[in-house]
Amino acid sequence: MPPARKRPRAYDPAKTRAAVLAQFGNVRAAVRTLTPEQLALPTRLGEWTVRELVAHVGMALAAVHRLLDEPEPARRDGALLDWPSAIVADAPEIAERAQHLADRHPDLEAHLTEVERQFATDLDAHPGTRLLPTSAGALPLDDYVVTRTVELVVHTDDLNAAVAGLDIPYDRQALAACTRLLADALAAKAPGGATEVRIPPYAVVQCVQGPRHTRGTPPNVVETDPLTWVRLATGRLTWPDAIADAKVSASGERADLAALLPLLS
Repeated sequence: MPPARKRPRAYDPAKTRAAVLAQFGNVRAAVRTLTPEQLALPTRLGEWTVRELVAHVGMALAAVHRLLDEPEPARRDGALLDWPSAIVADAPEIAERAQHLADRHPDLEAHLTEVERQFATDLDAHPGTRLLPTSAGALPLDDYVVTRTVELVVHTDDLNAAVAGLDIPYDRQALAACTRLLADALAAKAPGGATEVRIPPYAVVQCVQGPRHTRGTPPNVVETDPLTWVRLATGRLTWPDAIADAKVSASGERADLAALLPLLS
């Protein structure tokens, strides 16, 4: 008899929305301190400067308003865990839009403030069940807000990497939701129970086909910290480099996740 399919992870909508606003607020406060020279610095995202990256952070919340302006889909046909792989196809359009916004809004802090205000207004005006036509199919608003934690945590890390000493903090709930979503996406991509992936204190998932353990220490274990996991899942860090730098511990013949990463880039 096949094992029962696990129920999707549940996220508390109120906590998720608060986490998104908290992390966005952290970024907005940091942007206020950036000098013109710092805004012109390069980032690890191709040709994007810090200014363009900040504009893209604004897009993470503005996307909700844009999707709410579209006709509501008749039925749900997407899944939250489809989102990480689906957004890769949108990359060229996203890059073009970020460059346009960076040019259009010289006062980035004012732009982010308005984006935040509109986001909060939209959340108050629409139920969490309202369907949005996303790149991963029709998803409820509450589910789409969970994906915003990934956008914000990932790009907070990008900004910190680009500007020495910026050190934008990570909201705990935002980092937790981001970590869990990306961990669950790995388990969906490689279903099974042969390997246990531990990302304390936020997530533990089993994945990869093979012998399934039922008690005691699993034969194949991967363990890392949340930010290292986020970097691996998004292509900011390669598996060989993470192993070489002791950012990941991996034991067992099925503990090599190199072929499964990144989940999005």
